[in-house]
Amino acid sequence: MATFPNARFLISAAAAEQFPADRGVEVAFAGRSNAGKSSAINAILGRQGLARTSKTPGRTRLINFFELSPLERIVDLPGYGYASAPESERRTWPRLIEALRVRDALQGLFVIVDARRGVGAGDEALLDWALPRQRVHVLLSKADKLSRTEGRQALAGATQALGGRATVQLFSAHSRAGLEEAQGVLASWLRAKEKTPMASGEATGAD
Repeated sequence: MATFPNARFLISAAAAEQFPADRGVEVAFAGRSNAGKSSAINAILGRQGLARTSKTPGRTRLINFFELSPLERIVDLPGYGYASAPESERRTWPRLIEALRVRDALQGLFVIVDARRGVGAGDEALLDWALPRQRVHVLLSKADKLSRTEGRQALAGATQALGGRATVQLFSAHSRAGLEEAQGVLASWLRAKEKTPMASGEATGAD
């Protein structure tokens, strides 16, 4: 049985006004263009083709929201480091991404890093972008292209570079290595926050 059987595309937002209501829990996915972000989303959600994949870097141009269940969403951000979008369109991204950053619903961030490249300057910028209350988990993608020794070295190098600012794991959408671990992290984050806070003064059932 799929971990997220009801996952569905919700909306592609070109402006903050198009974002879903700021309720529930959201987890964002971000990464350098061509790091394997869309493939990771599809593998984790168990839905082939839900997030569009392409061999052309920079194809995710808008902020895409996917609903996993009521009040549980993931957010697919445009890739950084390369983009095929026009300059006029790219200029709107900082304002749009900042609007996402301060949403109360945004509880965590998955950063997709090509295991062969390691944690780079763009990835570091994402760590700085996340608010203190937002957890960060790094997926070292395309781990199937590394030998076991290379994989251990990549994991050790990323762990050192992150310095406790994020959790990290090896991951491969192709071989499904690390898939259950990644699904478990996402599921735990989505369900960690109470989605319908009790109104002040509402009875709790306790005497």
